Amino acid sequence: MSAHAILESINKSQIRTASLPEFRPGDSIKVWAKIREGEKTRLQAFEGVCIRRVSKGSRSTFTVRKISYGVGVERIFPDNSPNIDKVEVIARGRVHQSRLYYLRDLSGKAARIKEREGVNEAPEAAAPEATPAADGSTPSGETSAPKGKKKNKKK
Repeated sequence: MSAHAILESINKSQIRTASLPEFRPGDSIKVWAKIREGEKTRLQAFEGVCIRRVSKGSRSTFTVRKISYGVGVERIFPDNSPNIDKVEVIARGRVHQSRLYYLRDLSGKAARIKEREGVNEAPEAAAPEATPAADGSTPSGETSAPKGKKKNKKK
């Protein structure tokens, strides 16, 4: 057996069976980690912003940063660790970089990340659309005129 094949078999044996949800740097996530205190094991949540993802097979990691009592705390979690119970995605952030180390120098409102649009909403194709009646109103009696300002679309 070649060295590459041996490394591949080791990588496959180390990969986690239950996959983590899709998240990217900039997303706010909550990581439920198992903490062992003597004989007892409990779950502890670590909630913050994912500032980094490293994809290296079984050695993949992600870094989460949070502010705790005015002090920035970062923690690196291995993707395939048995000590990670689950990961919840709270909000999807819109960022332009894959490493958000600049957040270390920012505080307060300057450290906010805008939310990505259209990722948390239910797909509109699954919802049945109301067909307008002949008089221009919907079956519920409302008119189908748009509300709010019209945006000019560039052609």
